[in-house]
Amino acid sequence: MAIPVVSALGGHRSAAWLTAIVFVEVAILAFNRWCCPLTAVAARYTEDRRSNFDIYLPEWLASNNKLIFGTLYIAGALFALVNWWRVSS
Repeated sequence: MAIPVVSALGGHRSAAWLTAIVFVEVAILAFNRWCCPLTAVAARYTEDRRSNFDIYLPEWLASNNKLIFGTLYIAGALFALVNWWRVSS
């Protein structure tokens, strides 16, 4: 949620850095077959395998977090790109 806010406030360089940081996290997930590397660590300490056993989110949100937060990330990055393009033209 910070990417479009920072961009709207004129922090285009900061918005680009935030976008890049999240992209690195997405790349790590992609290389790990869309599973957080820390899930295996958490799995050693519990038998629970619900969607939210390793994350402090409601189960409905944990089971849909890639779709929900991925959509927000893409929308925020596109907003920042359009906002930067509009200001720089």
